[in-house]
Amino acid sequence: MSARPLIVRCGAFGDMVMLTTLMRVVSARYDSPVDVVSSGGWTPPLLQREPTLGHLQMVTSRKTPYLLCPSQWALVRWLRARGRGPVYLGDTDPEMRALLVRGGVQKDDIVARDPAGEDAPVLWPDRWIEIGMRDPATPYPVREVDPAPFRLPRLVVREDERREAATWLAASGLTGPLVLLQPGNKRTHKRGRLMTADHPKHWDAAHWAAVARAALADLPDAHVLLCGSPPEHPLLEDIRTAAGHDPRIVNGANDLPIPRLLPLLERAHSMVSVDTGPAHAAAALGCPLVVLFGAAPPDKWRPIGPGPIRVLGGERGADSRVADLAPGAVIAAWRSLPGRA
Repeated sequence: MSARPLIVRCGAFGDMVMLTTLMRVVSARYDSPVDVVSSGGWTPPLLQREPTLGHLQMVTSRKTPYLLCPSQWALVRWLRARGRGPVYLGDTDPEMRALLVRGGVQKDDIVARDPAGEDAPVLWPDRWIEIGMRDPATPYPVREVDPAPFRLPRLVVREDERREAATWLAASGLTGPLVLLQPGNKRTHKRGRLMTADHPKHWDAAHWAAVARAALADLPDAHVLLCGSPPEHPLLEDIRTAAGHDPRIVNGANDLPIPRLLPLLERAHSMVSVDTGPAHAAAALGCPLVVLFGAAPPDKWRPIGPGPIRVLGGERGADSRVADLAPGAVIAAWRSLPGRA
């Protein structure tokens, strides 16, 4: 029973940012690196620099039948080889539990989430801290720790990534202050320019353009970088069109892999974002931030971090829509931020 602690969590971009709280408190309690089982192409660049990470074991799918999924075979072999240890299970699906059983994980070694209690208005980093302070039935030795210092999610940026980002900024002509706008997430668009206007996180391109123009009016030497994934390139072009194709507003959809996005978040003047993964990364890196909420409750999902954060929306619960927010309110919230130099 000498294996180091294991955390199992397959989540979206923001989920993995918030998981760093659990990694850090578990590592401190067991005085050991923490192994992680996870999925998603965003997870390695987010977690591989975390000092508490031991081994990261990736699974391509939990829903694929076992006989058809080599990454599941590799996970089971790895679990059997690593031996017993405390297991913090952050996933609730039966498929992941079945894989753990195949890998020889013992029930008494598991500390699991309790979905029945997750309706309470508790932020996820605080929920992870509570789970991380629990012990499995098997009596593994732990240290007494104060969980408070581990509450804020953390991301680590390497010096070579900072240099690469600086080189890209210079080559792109992005000098002066940098204001980041994150208009979408993976659910607010489909197929090219057709944005799902009925989605709770949708905000009209003209509204984003108004925020960009206000930022440039206040910061004439700045550039506004529109952030997103490559499929969102046409949607970000709609914002540039609505803003009159100002050359200071740049579509970054094809140029922002995570290793470049993180150092940009670390150095940016500020960010305005819908409730999505990059907003959590911005918060973890101390970027002054305005977050626009739709139906997701901010008292469970709002980003937290060491920098100033303003949260708008979400007051009507499941009936809330980002579309309900007036551009003037968002601009006022952005102007209230103490932006970074």
